[in-house]
Amino acid sequence: MIVVHHLNNSRSQRILWLLEELGLPYEIKKYQRDATTMLAPPALRAIHPLGKSPVITDGDVTVAESGAIIEYLLETYGDGRLVPPARTPDKRRYTYMLHFAEGSAMSPLLMKLVFDRIETSPMPFFVKPVARGIAQKVKSGYVLPNLKAHLDFLEAELQQSPWFAGEAFSAADIQISFVLEASASRGGLDKSYPKLSDFLARIHARPAYQRALERGGEYAYAK
Repeated sequence: MIVVHHLNNSRSQRILWLLEELGLPYEIKKYQRDATTMLAPPALRAIHPLGKSPVITDGDVTVAESGAIIEYLLETYGDGRLVPPARTPDKRRYTYMLHFAEGSAMSPLLMKLVFDRIETSPMPFFVKPVARGIAQKVKSGYVLPNLKAHLDFLEAELQQSPWFAGEAFSAADIQISFVLEASASRGGLDKSYPKLSDFLARIHARPAYQRALERGGEYAYAK
């Protein structure tokens, strides 16, 4: 039996969604973030040494990292579903998007989260102006321009086709979903990106997405 070690408000929601799209049976073991640090609890280290989510166990197999989990599930149980045909332009685009989501797009979102917290965290009054100044400089000079560049790129990709790997919905759309949901929450994705806004509306309306929400519980990004 596939077990998803699921952290609230995290990337592991994508794995629940994928499993629902595939119609596979699975169990969920839920973990809650620390209310102060927002980090995963130490209990996850018993499943994988890094103690992060998502991670799945399937019998004696343990797989971590969203992209690796997606590839494992599709290779093991997909029967060709949610992946474009091999050696096609759509497959190359699919592979790129599968890796772009975490390899490039998430970095500035995480940096923005860190520097936003630096700006708002309590600290000695004489340090606060310096810390806030550095945070604002990094965000304006690097983080925000990169966020915009990524959103502009993804908006242009959906000018070509309705989904990120062509005419058919694929696991690349599942992988990129968290990037766009996080961007809508804190990264500048608004109605000025009509294709991306429409993409979010379409995925949130999918029955499998809704079933994953029902089973997974708290997920603040599904708005």
